[in-house]
Amino acid sequence: MPSFSGFKSDPPAVTVQFESLPVGAEAKTTSGQTCKTPCSMSVPAADGFSVTFSAPKYQPETVPVLVVRQQPDASGSPDYAQGQSVSTIVDPNPVYAELKPAGPQKGGKAAPAKPAKPKKPKPSVAPQADDTAFPPPPSR
Repeated sequence: MPSFSGFKSDPPAVTVQFESLPVGAEAKTTSGQTCKTPCSMSVPAADGFSVTFSAPKYQPETVPVLVVRQQPDASGSPDYAQGQSVSTIVDPNPVYAELKPAGPQKGGKAAPAKPAKPKKPKPSVAPQADDTAFPPPPSR
């Protein structure tokens, strides 16, 4: 007997722009699509998805993206009667990430921060000799 699972349609696709600092980061969606920023991809217009931006020597950053499908006005307007399509809003669009540099790594671990050595204060003016502290040498 044939299956009727083919009646369920996939959500329509929406085009989303991806940008990052630094430029050239990889943007990877939860559906597995990737591109190098700046770029745009057509992604399924599901309820939302996430994008993970990554680049060598930078910490990865994940940005959630909300997809909202708005039904046309069902009040009997002429547009609705003519089968106006559903509008889709992607927030944010463009999707932007500013990646932070990764800390210095040695042997796979971040190097601990070294405590700063306290600096000795420098005198601002040279001390003047005090003649009363030492008596003059005896004369002969």
